[in-house]
Amino acid sequence: MHFHGLDSCNCAPANSPQKLRSLWISLALVAAFSVVELRMGHHSHSLSLLADAGHMVADVFAIAMALLAAWISQWPASDRAPFGYRRVEILAALVNGVGLLLIAGWVARAAVFQLHAPPDEILTGPMAATAALGLGVNGINAWLLHQHAGQDLNLRGAFLHVLADAASCFGVQLGAGAMAWRQWYWLDGAVGGAIALLILLGAIPLLRQSLSILLALTPAAVPVDEIRTALSAQDGVEQVDRLQVWAIAPGQLCLTATLSVTVAAAYRRDQLLNRLQTQLQKDFNIADATLQLVSAPAVALSTLPDTRIRELI
Repeated sequence: MHFHGLDSCNCAPANSPQKLRSLWISLALVAAFSVVELRMGHHSHSLSLLADAGHMVADVFAIAMALLAAWISQWPASDRAPFGYRRVEILAALVNGVGLLLIAGWVARAAVFQLHAPPDEILTGPMAATAALGLGVNGINAWLLHQHAGQDLNLRGAFLHVLADAASCFGVQLGAGAMAWRQWYWLDGAVGGAIALLILLGAIPLLRQSLSILLALTPAAVPVDEIRTALSAQDGVEQVDRLQVWAIAPGQLCLTATLSVTVAAAYRRDQLLNRLQTQLQKDFNIADATLQLVSAPAVALSTLPDTRIRELI
């Protein structure tokens, strides 16, 4: 039995120089383009372009926060912080998720007003050109960040911001083409509403996973019953109690449990403990396991044959 998964893979934190360099490049690109897009959004009278520009401005803060959190998370563990500072990245992911919700609400509100009172004219040429440039910028950023987003919730938040922006720019381009062709200016508000929905869909899983880690909930992908069964199957283990599994960060699982054992000799307990911890590491990718071994009730030993008691002792 082998267990693998995003929430349980015991991988090293992805705080490499390459990761920080990718964040710096993304921050510079997004900051520069957000200024251009805001200016062109006002010039073209396009809500969808302004909505995406607002999202890009939020991305500047989101990526800057991800960069700061990535730097802090590299601080070494200490007596005051025995698990290190990786949860700073989870906090950053939570803040980014809340930011996405706020942006989605603002864009949706503006889209409703735009649908009720569409503008008389939208400069579709500058609108389409700006969206095309934005698609290129966000494509570069998505390529830079995606390689770290799988095992890093903090980077995943920044990656989702960028991905939503790329999709938004594509939607703006389609809307600009339709408006240039048929003068359907109401479509600008509809594209803005679609962007709001896209941002919302990206925010919900990010919020759910970051809250799950911060509340020390057992990750959904962790097979707790299988872990209990595997521990109980070890020779000398009678019962598994108070089994708790939680994540410090994606890829960093912790486990505690109390095991009733029929092994009395100290050296045999050490051997059993080593087997249990090796099994947790090998089959479930849990390297940080604290197991308390307590003697099984005397009645349990009394039911064993004398030869078996001598073997255990």
